[in-house]
Amino acid sequence: MDLTHAFDDGRHARAKIGFVLLATEQTIEDDMYTMCPPGIGLHFTRADMPDSITISTFMQHAAELAPAAKRILPDGSLDVICYACTSGSLVIGEERVMAELSKGAPNALPTTLITGVLAALNAIGAKRVAVATPYLDEINAREADYMEAAGFEITNIQGLQLEKDSDMIRVRPEFIADFARSVDSEDADAVFISCGALRTIDILDDLEQSLGKPVICSNQAMLWDVLRKAGVTNAIGGYGRLLRDY
Repeated sequence: MDLTHAFDDGRHARAKIGFVLLATEQTIEDDMYTMCPPGIGLHFTRADMPDSITISTFMQHAAELAPAAKRILPDGSLDVICYACTSGSLVIGEERVMAELSKGAPNALPTTLITGVLAALNAIGAKRVAVATPYLDEINAREADYMEAAGFEITNIQGLQLEKDSDMIRVRPEFIADFARSVDSEDADAVFISCGALRTIDILDDLEQSLGKPVICSNQAMLWDVLRKAGVTNAIGGYGRLLRDY
């Protein structure tokens, strides 16, 4: 049979995006599929990580990123690859993370979750940011330092003192909203709710409207970042002004 006209561009002609998740991750895949527009291929793999979110575990975990990235679409057709962990990307550092991703997926544009967050905050014009996290204080201190080094003033940062990813995924969305309100400060231009494990997209739009200021959360910022890097500019409603207006 003549195969000359047998092929088209497949289901994902607009872009193919890869995500390297923590082995313990249980929220991000659902969130990406929920918010992503049609025609985009979402491809996931996991890197070994114990159920413990600490500086020590992340530094050991860094060597797992390249082998994990290598497992996504070995035909080289991936457009963008993202390390899908906020705390991991700032503890390990964007430069190291992107280098590891490029080892495994050399044809894809690398990015990290914290890269997307910083770009999102810049896009909305935020300079002073209140930060709500589920993390231990050792991670919170590292996050505040990292964001300040990137040019932001942290007006307040508070964490829930959770170590286990398996606990972070169970925090009720309504509690996340109340916690974010308690962390917000009058002088903050925006609120950032950090962590891809939190179910923040469920309350994001309502929270932003009630606070009267932009709210950035990890998974919203990550999707915005990878889509824009892939050349996809859809306005997506229901998940805050970042995906709708920028």
